[in-house]
Amino acid sequence: DGLPGVLESAVVGLPHPDFGEGVTAVVVPKPSASGVPEATEAGLLAGLRERLAGYKCPKRILFLPELPRNALGKVQKQLLRERFSGLYEAAGSPRG
Repeated sequence: DGLPGVLESAVVGLPHPDFGEGVTAVVVPKPSASGVPEATEAGLLAGLRERLAGYKCPKRILFLPELPRNALGKVQKQLLRERFSGLYEAAGSPRG
């Protein structure tokens, strides 16, 4: 959440054919004055690589307008796992 252009985020593990699980971040971008999101997947990954060891960095960063929450306001990570469960197994998807 501390990276420029990020309003909030959640990190989940998704099934990955090579790694068992692929660390995946789901980000809600901060609104910008121009209406164009400042955060990009490449930019956020570069920023994370400066702060984290390689094995701790997400394989992918996905964007949503808001994170799913329950009645108490807690992020429902299981819904994110279900929604993106086939991300790394789709034909032609990056495997790294």
